[in-house]
Amino acid sequence: MAPPPPQSNRSPSPSQPSGKSEVSDLKSQLRQLAGSRAPGADDSKRDLFKKVISNMTIGIDVSSLFGEMVMCSATSDIVLKKMCYLYVGNYAKVNPDLALLTINFLQRDCKDEDPMIRGLALRSLCSLRVANLVEYLVGPLGFGLKDNNNYVRMVAVIGVLKLYHISASTCMDADFTTILKHLLLHDPDTQVVANCLAALQEIWTLESSTSEEAARERETLLSKPVVYYLLNRIKEFSEWAQCLVLELVAKYIPSDNSEIFDIMNLLEDRLQHANGAVVLATIKVFLQLTLSMADVHQQVYERIKAPLLTQVSSGSPEQSYAVLSHLHLLVMRAPYIFSSDYKHFYCQYNEPSYVKKLKLEMLTAVANESNTYEIVTELCEYAANVDIPIARESIRAVGKIALQQYDVNAIVDRLLQFLEMEKDYVTSEALVLVKDLLRKYPQWSQDCIAVVGNISSKNVQEPKAKAALIWMLGEYSQDMQDAPYVLESLVENWDEEHSAEVRLHLLTAVMKCFFKRPPETQKALGAALAAGLSDFHQDVHDRALFYYRLLQYNVSVAEKVVSPPKQAVSVFADTQSSEIKDRIFDEFNSLSVVYQKPSYMFIDKEHRGTFEFADEVGNLSISAESRESVVPAQRVEANDKDLLLGTSEKDEGRDPGSNGSAYNAPSLNGSSAPSATSQPLADLAFTTTGISGQAPVASLAIDDLLGLSIPVGTAATPSPPPLNLNPKAVLDPSAFQQKWRQLAISLSEEHSISPQGIAALTTPHALLRHMQSHSIQCIASGGQSPNFKFFFFAQKAEAASMYLVECIINTSSAKSQIKIKADDQSSCQAFSALFQSALSKFGLP
Repeated sequence: MAPPPPQSNRSPSPSQPSGKSEVSDLKSQLRQLAGSRAPGADDSKRDLFKKVISNMTIGIDVSSLFGEMVMCSATSDIVLKKMCYLYVGNYAKVNPDLALLTINFLQRDCKDEDPMIRGLALRSLCSLRVANLVEYLVGPLGFGLKDNNNYVRMVAVIGVLKLYHISASTCMDADFTTILKHLLLHDPDTQVVANCLAALQEIWTLESSTSEEAARERETLLSKPVVYYLLNRIKEFSEWAQCLVLELVAKYIPSDNSEIFDIMNLLEDRLQHANGAVVLATIKVFLQLTLSMADVHQQVYERIKAPLLTQVSSGSPEQSYAVLSHLHLLVMRAPYIFSSDYKHFYCQYNEPSYVKKLKLEMLTAVANESNTYEIVTELCEYAANVDIPIARESIRAVGKIALQQYDVNAIVDRLLQFLEMEKDYVTSEALVLVKDLLRKYPQWSQDCIAVVGNISSKNVQEPKAKAALIWMLGEYSQDMQDAPYVLESLVENWDEEHSAEVRLHLLTAVMKCFFKRPPETQKALGAALAAGLSDFHQDVHDRALFYYRLLQYNVSVAEKVVSPPKQAVSVFADTQSSEIKDRIFDEFNSLSVVYQKPSYMFIDKEHRGTFEFADEVGNLSISAESRESVVPAQRVEANDKDLLLGTSEKDEGRDPGSNGSAYNAPSLNGSSAPSATSQPLADLAFTTTGISGQAPVASLAIDDLLGLSIPVGTAATPSPPPLNLNPKAVLDPSAFQQKWRQLAISLSEEHSISPQGIAALTTPHALLRHMQSHSIQCIASGGQSPNFKFFFFAQKAEAASMYLVECIINTSSAKSQIKIKADDQSSCQAFSALFQSALSKFGLP
């Protein structure tokens, strides 16, 4: 017989079960100790309870011990009580039948002499969250709210809120809100008062959507007696409770200016509080109260500046970033107030990158004529930072300051010095900034071009930088001696360029250079058009085809379209609308400020208001119908902002070689092209106005000039097939917003709505369901009678083409205003007819 395996002398760790039988062993040991009053029994129970909790924590199912754990809870040991309550709360929800076993001992503990046990038992009882057991909660909660101990009352108040979320009707029928309102105004303990305020706000806010009485009760929280009562006791509250009270006060509307000053005087000392959350909550009150008083509002900015800067310099980097985010918001609204404090925004060597980046944005915002030199000097030091992203941001900051100022002499010199640094990322960022600088200050072209001309295109690899260099080569080709030859070398390496943005800029630059120096650019233009028409990227192909047809029509017209006289850009577009910024300001002291976006952009639908409406697609509330079918947005490659779209002659049934055009891609003719050195551009205009279907002889003139070989025959444009939509189309809200901004309006129409449809709009979601039945999905909706706004989208069956629709319905005039944007312009009219047909049937039987 084999000897038994050696036993290990090491005792098993309570966090590591020794085998499958451990749960059974624990069960038998707990059963033996149940009801035992022997000396040391409680200590043994503690050890067993620790093992049970440990096993539960690491994911082992110990629900089979439920009965034994409940039996062992009959003890006065508070530590055992806590562990038992923790166990019960974890398994009660998933095992509601077992939860019945806990009711008796929890109700018994709710009447214990020890207030700590009463409170813990009541908290555990309310944490069971089993709908069938709500009848057992009402009695203990009623006693708990009237308990002499403040801890029990505090737990009972939160218990009422838990009961509401389990069964709202049971909570309202028991009239617990009346008791909470009484405790709010009369309880001596401030934590109980704070809990009452939190519970009542949440309950009445949720009830107000269905009950006018609840809406009126919610308004009473903002009445003068309640607000003043809470303000007079604010120093007694904990920090969390102070923030809760201050959030309420920020919504209060004073009756006159003297009341505003009384509140601010009362809260003045809160600005010196050590806790940053209290300081920010107080600042929000000051800002909200003085919005209608411009002079006082400016004084508030001056007053809150010192507390905010103090909070930035103290505490952890995470806290500094949160405070800096709020300070950044204020700086963007009133940069002149903070302009003298710019040194507070200098970056420290040991700060995290996210803090440095935010400080760079603030330095850009506070720069003015008096401090520009000092700020730019500091930013230039950061350009040599070992942290490359921060170095890039600092160079961009210098460029932004240059675009804001009138006197840019010193800044231009600094940017040109960046171009001479032997660091690729510095040169790349500087090129992009020099391009923007020349767009606003064309008078600096001579100085900038002299330096840019010495940069080899082979040393610039980043797409945006290469695109900026190519733009300057085309725009200032008359001042750059080698411009045509540099462009020609880039065209020769067309296939090696992977960025569509660079290829688009290259097409345009070659065209501009051709108009200014035709003999030297003729060959490069022909090669660029041939390569562009053969390009796999649809935008590049369409632009090349557009340029080709422009030249085919009239060279003088093409020059006016592609290279018109440029006007200096006075203001560059802001990335955020003023409405978005105001919305973020209204949500001061929240994550909206840290994320720099309104809350509806990052909070799930179920936690938002029921019906949000905004005037632009950037502020959409996502409908419930489309929420379930949202998929992650596919990455959309950024293209040239001034992209010239191509022709509408697109063959839906094209083969891969045709690349969407009725023309075949021209090939570069190896034979020598006719010389145009002695022929002015004006003489290159063609007599024919037709692009296809006209005399082929005139069309061949431009082909011969550019060295292209185009087939004489042209393919007939096929009739569009019937439009079918994908019934399961999905589109991510962010992708919708991006497409909406990128695409131009294809159709704008007004239609009438039937009386039945107007009547059915009393429930707007009925329209959403109706359109969905026609394979048209709603991604956002909003408004109130008489104006309703809807955003729809649809997808072409078996294709990636999307149709985006903005539909504004006025129930008074029974009219609908429809704007349609589409990826595929050729089928836009067919989709419009389909959309109108679906809309006209709304409300009909």
